[in-house]
Amino acid sequence: MARKPPPPGGSPWALSKRIETFVVIQADPALVWSTLTDFRALPEWNTFLRIPVGEAREGSVLEVTISIPGSRSMKFKPTVLRALPNRELRWLGRVLMPGLFDGEHWFRITPQAGGTRFEQCETFNGILVPFVMGGFPYRATQRAFESFNASLKARVEKLAAAEPAAGVA
Repeated sequence: MARKPPPPGGSPWALSKRIETFVVIQADPALVWSTLTDFRALPEWNTFLRIPVGEAREGSVLEVTISIPGSRSMKFKPTVLRALPNRELRWLGRVLMPGLFDGEHWFRITPQAGGTRFEQCETFNGILVPFVMGGFPYRATQRAFESFNASLKARVEKLAAAEPAAGVA
């Protein structure tokens, strides 16, 4: 009997799984940051992420809804761990209690020649990871991250083109 290959992200029994994506945006990191953290405007340009409550400030509790094609929307209330303007936004969401099923999600903004490297990643940790991730829509979530990145790129580059002073220096 052939063994089923492990899911993307490692062994099916690992207590940690990670999704990593990135895109290069032809704009200044400050414009990427301001677009990403304008939570009220997120529904105008993406279908994956909604944050109707909270601020990009360390310690803030956000209300987050994610929509992954083929799955039901998921709502949770993560705490912002790091909010470094123009550099990084990171939060931690948990199921019930620490160590059961934790998701640490982050957006990293890195200046580079001609623009900005934007990374979106999430690491899942906890004793339930092997059980939850077996039914978790890993590839669909990765595609949703990539779609969000592409939508952010389009939005920011359109804004940069409309406001030359906000573009790449």
